[in-house]
Amino acid sequence: MKENSLKYWLSWNKISDIGPKRFYKLLEYFGSIDAAWQAKSGEISKVLNLSSNIATRIFEEKNNIIPEQELDLIHKNKVNVLTIEDILYPENLKTIHYPPPVLYFHGTIVESDKNSISIVGTRKATYYGKMVAEKLSKDLALAGLTIISGMARGIDTAAHKGALSVNGRTIAVLGCGVDHIYPPENRRLAQEIQESGAIISEFPLSTLPERQNFPRRNRIISGLSLGTVVVEAAEKSGALITADFALEQGREVFAIPGNINSPLSNGAHNLIKQGAKLVDNCQDILEEIHIALPQKTAENEMVKENTSLTEEEKTIYQIITKEPIQIDEIIGVSKLSAGKVSEVLLNLELKDLIREIEGKRFLKL
Repeated sequence: MKENSLKYWLSWNKISDIGPKRFYKLLEYFGSIDAAWQAKSGEISKVLNLSSNIATRIFEEKNNIIPEQELDLIHKNKVNVLTIEDILYPENLKTIHYPPPVLYFHGTIVESDKNSISIVGTRKATYYGKMVAEKLSKDLALAGLTIISGMARGIDTAAHKGALSVNGRTIAVLGCGVDHIYPPENRRLAQEIQESGAIISEFPLSTLPERQNFPRRNRIISGLSLGTVVVEAAEKSGALITADFALEQGREVFAIPGNINSPLSNGAHNLIKQGAKLVDNCQDILEEIHIALPQKTAENEMVKENTSLTEEEKTIYQIITKEPIQIDEIIGVSKLSAGKVSEVLLNLELKDLIREIEGKRFLKL
């Protein structure tokens, strides 16, 4: 889009009471956002059917915006912008009800991102939840899908990391401006995501991560995706809001079963009861969205299983499963000395076959 027009898109999008619905009304009536900006206040109020209070707020805000400065701000912060009229605007998002007219992002958005799955869940994730989210994300990324999430603590962070671990594409959708990284401890992760995908937001620069922004963020997460996977979620979790949006948008909803005694399983289990597809591996998702699993994933698993191992390594590797096991139990079952078991466990970790977790416990990757 030409910058002379873009500055007006940025300006209208900055006005808090002009959501997508009013934005598109202006575009339809005036024929262009440029013309809408130049129109008289009375005409705009009539087109949008504004109450006097809302009209006052809108025009006070509009009078304080200088379009040229909005364009300068984008350049100064090196932010990329797409409008609904741009050819690279995400195909999946364009089909939802009132898609965001403007997207701000760091990184790249490519056509293949239409083949994407969102993975969401609680910020207070268990080790099991984070492990499942990371593994599922990794396998889906290997299958050529882009992983969408919200870069929040817990499940979101694990989902992004899973895709990045295999050089896959991942997109983080923010509930604030792209000039704010939230949570702040994910600053390094944000940089990695930008290099292998994008950080994206419908919110103007300088927008803070306030509570009311996150449902809107969740609508974009589901809208970008062919389907949404809920890994761990309590009964009133934001992840369930994302699942509800996915259903409204005609997208698939998947759920990972969890511990029946954990409150963090209630959300996913309720979704399954309501008809969401139960998922325990990436193939369940690929079959539902009709994307074939490339041979490279199967080959990767074969290579992993046949990595050159010593007899002692094979013995211990066979003892370890996907469920955490204590080192004392490994020593007892293997009949090897404690020193030898520690040595072998370290070798298996270096070969990326197992992982140590808290309490001197190990599990197979």
